[in-house]
Formats: sequence, C-alpha cells, structure tokens
Amino acid sequence: MKALRNLELVLLALLILSAVGMAGFHYIEGWPWFDGLYMVVTTFTTIGYQELHPLSHAGRIFNVILIVVGVSLVFLAIGSLTQALLEFELRSFFGRRRMERDISRLDDHYIICGAGRVGRSVARVLADKPVPFVVIEQSGEKLERYGQDWLYLSGDATQEPTLRLARIEHARGLVAATTTDATNVYIVLTARTLNPRLKIIARASEESAEKHLLTAGADSVVSPYAFAGNRIAQSFLRPHVVSFLDSATVHLGLDLEIEEIYVDDSSPFAGKTIGTSRIRQEQGVIILAIKREKGMHFNPAPEDRIEPGDYLIAMGEPSKLRRLEETAAERQ
Repeated sequence: MKALRNLELVLLALLILSAVGMAGFHYIEGWPWFDGLYMVVTTFTTIGYQELHPLSHAGRIFNVILIVVGVSLVFLAIGSLTQALLEFELRSFFGRRRMERDISRLDDHYIICGAGRVGRSVARVLADKPVPFVVIEQSGEKLERYGQDWLYLSGDATQEPTLRLARIEHARGLVAATTTDATNVYIVLTARTLNPRLKIIARASEESAEKHLLTAGADSVVSPYAFAGNRIAQSFLRPHVVSFLDSATVHLGLDLEIEEIYVDDSSPFAGKTIGTSRIRQEQGVIILAIKREKGMHFNPAPEDRIEPGDYLIAMGEPSKLRRLEETAAERQ
C-alpha cells in the first residue's frame, strides 16, 4: 500500500529530525538531553509552551528551522495516516463487493463447507486445477488467514440462506468438511433438500457417523483418520506401490497424473477401439480403465470399444493429459 509506505518514510524522517533537534539544543545551547527532547516534542505538537531556557540568536535560528520542518512533517504524517486508513477501508469495501459479485456469477462450481485442514486441502487442489469454488466458514480468523486467494462466505453452512448465497442450486458438488460430524449431517441434509442433483462428499471423524451421513444424502463419506491409518499400514506393506501412487497423484518424484477424460457423442474417440484410437501411440498416455454406467473396466484390451458417455481413466504427463482432454472434446 503506497500510503502506508509514505507514512513509514515520514515517521522515519520525524524520528531523525527529533534526534537532530535534541543534539542541536544540547550542543548549541548546552541544554541537558531530556530538556532538548521536551523542547522538540512541544515544538512538533505546536503546543506553544515557552522555552525551558532562554535561547541565543543561533538557538533561535535553529528552532525556527526545526519548527518549519517538524510541523510540516507532522502534518504529512497525519495526511499519510488518513490516506492509509481510507485506502484500507475502500479496498476492503470494494474487495468485498467484487467478491460478492463473483460469487453471484458462479455456475457449475463446488462449495466447500469448512476451512479446516481438510477443507483447505480440497480448496488448494481445486485452485490448482483450476475450477470454480467458494468456501463457507464461520471463523473470522480462518477467513482472514486463508480467504485472500479464494472466494468465501462468512456464515453457517447449515442454514439455507447461506447455501443459497453460495448458489447451491447451480453448484456441481459440495464438500461437508467441518470438524463436527453432527454439523456435517445438518449440512448434507440442507444441501440435499436445496439441490437433489448435487454430488455431496462428507467428512466423518467417527466411524459411526458414516451411516448417518449416507442416510442424510451424502454420495460418499471420507474419514481422514481411517485413510491415514490405511496409508501408514500400506507404506509398511507395499512401499513401492504407495510411492508409485504418490508419483501419479501428488507429483512426488515422477511428473505423472491420473485423470479422467469424458467421451461424448461427437468425440473423435467415440466408437473406436483402444487400439484404433491410437491414444498411447499419438498422445503418449496410458489408459488404465474405462468407467461406464455398469461399472469400471480395468486394463482394457486393444479391441475394447470406447462408447459415448465413457470416462477414460488415463495416466501420463500433465501436458499430454491436457492435450488428450482437448482432443477428446473436439467435434468430428
């Protein structure tokens, strides 16, 4: 902020001038250092007390210079402080208005309820993609720390008005990631009522909460503690498998990703087999599986046909996956 930087410079100049004033009264008039400080303070604040000691001609000339420069710097400091406060308030106001406007335009987006560790992790991944999302959080402290780069709403995600402000009717998915299972159940119930087509994923701290969340309307439930326990055990039992999955999902080591590619009716891959599509030869991507309505078909053979509506589960370098996604979306 330019005004804040100006204020810092003016205050530094005042501090230097105060030291110069104290030294001047000490060496020109022979005053004690504290008397010089007292004279500088009364001069800068324009209080107008008389001098502690009579001034010589040289001392009066020095004091005139000190008054002109010091009072000017004081008024500059007041002006810079006022400008900084106005800029802060205006930036906060217009920033909030801009965020409200951006939220009101969201469509086919995700809603993250809770800015705790799980919610923040989800937000970071969605932001890296990037896909549109909004975070709902009640804690002002969390919003102040993490809300600068994300769209957010301050409110209770269990309440209908808050979810409507997040445009839940137009959302693609919702994450119930608060730290309390009961709160997540209420969020899922409210969200499912407002948007029956919404995909909802909920966090569960206790194993017993999973069935309640599914009954409330969650499509799937994730337990961070169960996942962490399984991950630790697998790191002991199958360390190389875990290392490979890390490489393909969180970029540890190899530059690989696993992505899902949708094939619609007009896609150039629709109706072709894995072999004739030449995805591996021309795109440099491996097809791990084909997801269809009837289930997941792992390790498809070259003669397996790609049908409209399929999702290709592909693994490869990020740039090649992006290119495959663009090719799949092209019209024949």
